Amino acid sequence: MQLIYLFLIAIGLAMDSVTVSISCGLILLNYSHKNALRIGLYMGFFQGLMPIIGFFLGSSFKSYIEDFDHWIALVILSFLGGKMIWEYIKNKDEIICFDATSHKVLFGLAIATSIDALAVGITFSVIDVTILTAGIIIGIVSFVLSYLAVYLGSKFRQKIKFPFELFGGLILIAIGIKIFIEHMILHGYM
Repeated sequence: MQLIYLFLIAIGLAMDSVTVSISCGLILLNYSHKNALRIGLYMGFFQGLMPIIGFFLGSSFKSYIEDFDHWIALVILSFLGGKMIWEYIKNKDEIICFDATSHKVLFGLAIATSIDALAVGITFSVIDVTILTAGIIIGIVSFVLSYLAVYLGSKFRQKIKFPFELFGGLILIAIGIKIFIEHMILHGYM
């Protein structure tokens, strides 16, 4: 597979991670390069790892994950989004923020946004792709875009006073619903 196609696939796969990373940047009370790096590394690592896992699981696993991958993404993203909204409502008058940098939260976000990369890896197993190269390219592209997205989200937050915790939670739920609906449409359920 040509390198340009791998970069285009990497950009496409990174979009959910980028959206989540912007949300993380929006809710960070104090931006730091360390936090942006942590978020970017989680997103990039899982976006790069999942195609490799999918590749080695091969096409026989595809039928198993296709049936419920959209449910996993919907549940994880809705749970995390709901938690953000709850934290906002509960602590609206305090300066307490949903911790978008905790390892547990980032692990859940990274897994939920990289399930489609697992499916791409399964697809890679039936075409001519050097999977390690593909995984590295996808991981690096996702890392760079997610890192920049955290920064942009943080800069936007500084300019506008807005309930970003609430907005970020709604974005996560919307991404989960988007993944779910796309799957349902793709498989003719809607």
